[in-house]
This record gives sequence, C-alpha cells and structure tokens, in this order.
Amino acid sequence: MTAGAGDRTLEEVPSRRVLVGLLLFAGTDAFAQDMQPRRWTHLPVDTNVADVTYAYSTGELHFDPALRIENAEVDLHTVLATYNRYFGVGDMTARADLQIPIQSGRWTGLLDGVPRSVGRSGMGDPRVRLSLNFIGSPALEGEQFQEYLRAHETRTIAGAALAVRLPLGQYSDDRLINLGDNRFEFEPQLGVVHAVGPWSFELTGSVFFYTPNDDFFDGSRLEKDPLYSLQGHVVRTFDAFWVSVGASYGLGGRSEVDGVRKDDERSNLLYGLLAGTSLGSRMGVRVGYIRQEALRRAGADSHNVVAGWSIRF
Repeated sequence: MTAGAGDRTLEEVPSRRVLVGLLLFAGTDAFAQDMQPRRWTHLPVDTNVADVTYAYSTGELHFDPALRIENAEVDLHTVLATYNRYFGVGDMTARADLQIPIQSGRWTGLLDGVPRSVGRSGMGDPRVRLSLNFIGSPALEGEQFQEYLRAHETRTIAGAALAVRLPLGQYSDDRLINLGDNRFEFEPQLGVVHAVGPWSFELTGSVFFYTPNDDFFDGSRLEKDPLYSLQGHVVRTFDAFWVSVGASYGLGGRSEVDGVRKDDERSNLLYGLLAGTSLGSRMGVRVGYIRQEALRRAGADSHNVVAGWSIRF
C-alpha cells in the first residue's frame, strides 16, 4: 500500500502521541534480534572469512489500539557485508567480526483509515563482535587442527563474546523512521556447543544493553530497558552439506521517552531453518527462512528469507 492522491506520508502524521508510538514499534530494531547458528565455530588461527548475505523481511507491525494505527506493514531488503578473522589468544581461539548493513525498506499502514507510507534506503548501524572460545577450541594451524578434530569427534566448546552496534547508520532527528538508531548497543554473550560426530547442539544467551538516544524525534530523549535473549540450534553435517534448525526467544526492551514509560515490552519468538554447502575447499553458500512472532500485542510478525555466499582465505 502506498500513498495515493490526497494521502500524506507517515512523516506528516499530526499527532505527537502517534509519532512516538510509531517510532518505538516500527523501526528496523523490530528485526534486530539475530538468530545465527555456528557462531562459535572452531577454525584454524589466521583464517579469514568474507561473507555477503542478502535478507528480505516482510511482516505486520502491531500497535497499542490507542495509537489508531492499523494494517501496518514493512518490507525491508538488507545486504550485509561481513568479515571474520580467527586468531590465537594464548592457547585459545578468538574471532573478530565486522558487519556493515545496507538497507532499503518501505513502511505502510492506515492511520484513522487513511493510507500512509514512507521509504528509506542507506546504511544501517555497523556491528563489531569479539569472541573467545575458552573451552574446547585450542589455537591450532593446518594439520594440527585437522588431527585435533579427528581425535575429538565428541567435544564441548564454551565461549564468551561482546558485540557492539555503532551509531553510524543513516539517522535524522526530524525523520519519523530511520535505518540507524543513534545510540550504542552492547550485547554480551555466553555460548556452549556440544558436538557428537556429525551432530552439534548449540545454546547461546545474550543481553542487549542500549545507551540513551538524546537526539530522538522532536527533541525527545529515548531510553530502553535491556532485552534478554536465549537461542538454540541443532546442526547436522553431511560431508560438505549442513542443515540447522533453531529457535530464539527474546523478552524485554521496554522504552521510556522523556521519563514517561511506554507499554511496549517485547516478547518475541523466532524459529527457522538454514542450510549450506561448500563449493570447493574455500567457498560456501547458504539459504534459509526465519519466522518471527510477537507474543504480545506490540511487536512484529515477519517472514525473513536469507541467502549468503562466503569465501575463506
């Protein structure tokens, strides 16, 4: 649905209460809770991985009925460029990640029965992550690494990580919807993987902490409570092919604008399937589907399709 003759865009909605509600629910952070298998993968030190992923997200946005917003939807295209570097810290394997998203999306809906729409294209907030596998992933190279895998078909890996989302994405305080959030996001993680032959069972706990946005819409100050997330994956490897089934649950993230608490605490369930295969010894491709469901009246119900290509060097 797009704005027709006589319709105004979402930028022009007159009610400040509606503006703030829409900002809190309809931004790109509706899809920010990631669901990524194999994030604790053990690879030889000095390995580099470059990756390009395309994701298409489409879904419904749900609001407090008092906001008078109905049939709200979002269609979002994302190209995510990622670089990973594996290195040794003492006798442990560490990994550094850099992700840069380029996004294009359109938000549509009805306010008091009148169509509204707005589009955005540009860079989202980049994300950096540093992880350390402190159990089950010795820092090894080449043949030593292969020998270790052959000798440990059953093993347990444990790791810790810190991811930081940087406020460098497209943002303007006079726009209703932005691709960037204009605040830092810190995500400490703890993870454990138990591998038995071709099977691996992964569990990761995360907490998302948000700094205030002091340049929120119309001169407001936005604060947000932490969001707590727990996700699990079961991965089965078939020689050069692998399949992962996973689920993630998130709770929290209630907002406060200029000291006023909003009734917008998230409760999200994500689940999906991801599969990948190798193309030779260094390249790989993967495809997948992720479903997000809002378990409370505010949130997003979305379908997410992803496809990616990676090269190891």
